[in-house]
Amino acid sequence: MNKDAKNSQLPLEGSSSESSWKKRILQKLDLLEQRIGNSPVVPIVHPKIHLLAKIETGNLMGSVKDRAAYRIIRDAIENDLIHEDSEIIEASSGNFAVSCSAISAMLQLKFIAVIDPYINRSYEKLIEFFSHKVIKVDQKDKNQGYLLTKLEKVEQICRGNAKVFWLNQYGNPSNYEAHYYGTAAEICRQVKTLDFVFVAVATGGTIAGISCRLKETFPNVKIIAVDAEGSVIFGGPPKPRFIPGMGSGMVPPLVSQAKIDEFIRVKESDTVRACHELFFEHGLFLGGSTGTVYHGIKRYFEDKTFATPPTVLFLCPDRGHGYIDNVYDHEWLSWFSSKTNGPSPTS
Repeated sequence: MNKDAKNSQLPLEGSSSESSWKKRILQKLDLLEQRIGNSPVVPIVHPKIHLLAKIETGNLMGSVKDRAAYRIIRDAIENDLIHEDSEIIEASSGNFAVSCSAISAMLQLKFIAVIDPYINRSYEKLIEFFSHKVIKVDQKDKNQGYLLTKLEKVEQICRGNAKVFWLNQYGNPSNYEAHYYGTAAEICRQVKTLDFVFVAVATGGTIAGISCRLKETFPNVKIIAVDAEGSVIFGGPPKPRFIPGMGSGMVPPLVSQAKIDEFIRVKESDTVRACHELFFEHGLFLGGSTGTVYHGIKRYFEDKTFATPPTVLFLCPDRGHGYIDNVYDHEWLSWFSSKTNGPSPTS
């Protein structure tokens, strides 16, 4: 973000009508807070470990991103960065855009979503319903993705426009705090012991907040970051990725705050197989990032033995409904197989 865009997000002096608006909006946010968080932890059968899944599908719009969207927007309103006539903007083609657009609509705030062609059609329709404006970029960036292009579009819109506030999920500390004070604090109340925690990485906010909080309560817990093959978060060359929801075409600033012990990468074909296994074997209809993490857990422990089964927890960020255009679609799976020159993920 350039200097002018940053300056456009400085607090402005408010009037009495502005104070009345702020009070009314904060009351609405208090109500909204009851629709987010307190997600359950459920056991999953595994031959070697005591496996627990924290299921985030019961949040307002069905994903863990509701936590970050709520916290970022509320903090910005409390700090006078968002006003009654503000326009809110974010680059996202997934759950975060859904969450932000829905919360903004409830607060009668204008939301601008900057999306890309890889977005699921069901998500696009939902974002269009709640948003003031939707902009779809079509130019790939240097990493063969669209993230940098979307961020350039955000910067262009913000430049010199004092009414536009960029939520900045990749660098906003409120993203981290949503999981430090919310998700991780809940886990600390829900479990008595933890040996391993596996978390998918995208913006870095989730794993940063969770890892820092859990290591305070469980000093010996190992935090394992799970990334998609082709993502550049942990180095390596960028490659095309076709399943939305995790990985990144840049290294998000919030990742540097995370306390990560190890990281593993997972192929998208393995993501699909794991999503299907979670449903057909365990009755869990969940999204792509959950499948990625679940496969990572299976691979991590396949050659390990323990005298006492360790307690392992992983986060399940969203439900499968947002992936009916890819992970749960026969036509897409055939297309995916042809693009990656490999066997069908369902074979």
